[in-house]
Amino acid sequence: MEKTQTNKGMYKMATDMNDYFNKKKKQGGTGGGGNGFPPKGPKVPSFDFNFKGSGFVYFIIGLVVLLFLAKPFTIVEEGQRGILSTNGKYEANALLPGLHFIIPVIQKVYLVDTKVRIINYADRIERSSATGEGLTVKPAITVLDKRGLPVGIEMTVQYRLNATNAAQTISNWGFSWEEKIVNPVVRDVVRNVVGVYDAESLPQKRNEIATAIEIGISKSIDGLENTPAQLESVQLREIILPVKVKEQIERVQLAKQQVEQAQQEVEKAKQDAFKREETERGKANAIKIEAEGAAAAISIKAKAQAAANKVISASLTTKLIQLEQIKIQGKFNDALRVNKDAKIFLTPGGSTPNIWVDMKDRQKRTSSN
Repeated sequence: MEKTQTNKGMYKMATDMNDYFNKKKKQGGTGGGGNGFPPKGPKVPSFDFNFKGSGFVYFIIGLVVLLFLAKPFTIVEEGQRGILSTNGKYEANALLPGLHFIIPVIQKVYLVDTKVRIINYADRIERSSATGEGLTVKPAITVLDKRGLPVGIEMTVQYRLNATNAAQTISNWGFSWEEKIVNPVVRDVVRNVVGVYDAESLPQKRNEIATAIEIGISKSIDGLENTPAQLESVQLREIILPVKVKEQIERVQLAKQQVEQAQQEVEKAKQDAFKREETERGKANAIKIEAEGAAAAISIKAKAQAAANKVISASLTTKLIQLEQIKIQGKFNDALRVNKDAKIFLTPGGSTPNIWVDMKDRQKRTSSN
């Protein structure tokens, strides 16, 4: 506006000057030389200022600069929500990702992060993981156990701002809502859960404690008005025990290991003895089975022989015996032709065939049944 008024003033001044010199020119036609010609002297330039076109251009440029400086728009990116404030009052609904126009001076947009955020409770954190977007590092949580001994708890909590109720959360809790909601709830729940255990039992109850802590934190945050935050996960990383308690636990574990080792040795000795006993029993059973098999074989053989003898005895007749005696007698007669020392043994009663022996060769004797 100021530039436009200046341009109008300069235009009016130039017009007035042109009118002044035109009047002087006309007066010079009747006076001065008296011949109707302008008086001699330096020629006065004529000014013709036209600011109508350039004034519009200046107006557009000024308007663009004004819009740039006033910035009547804002951009909400993914993972963010915009909290719109009109004359200091927050709107109920947060602005979604995208381009939004606002009234400069009267309205203002505050961007809040809705991505997953992390709080590390630890005494020893690597430098590479100590800082980062959405990462906060805090000291380990100190808790008194059932007997009043101090215990350190190192854990990681992942959470995010509830995007649906982001405006109400900022309105109720402010932009430092994490320090007012998440951190106090985590510390309070951890103290309540761990405080009912003895320090010595904490390592054995680790999974049970981790589950109880996660359930307690989730219930506490969800129970707040408008559910300001959403719990993603809770990881119990380390339980730091007092030095004396740790040494005592190590001694107990060492004693248990020694007892277990002794039990293993006893069990191994029992297994070796049982194995030897089973081996000896197996050998005895094998011998017994072998003897029983031999006895059974002898019995079977005897029974078979008896059965055979019975069959043979039943098949013997007087005529058959006489026939056998005649055969032996014939062999004896043949032997006498070659060896006169051949002898024959006569069985009494004639129940068995006669037996002859060739006495010519003492090392070779021939018998016949």
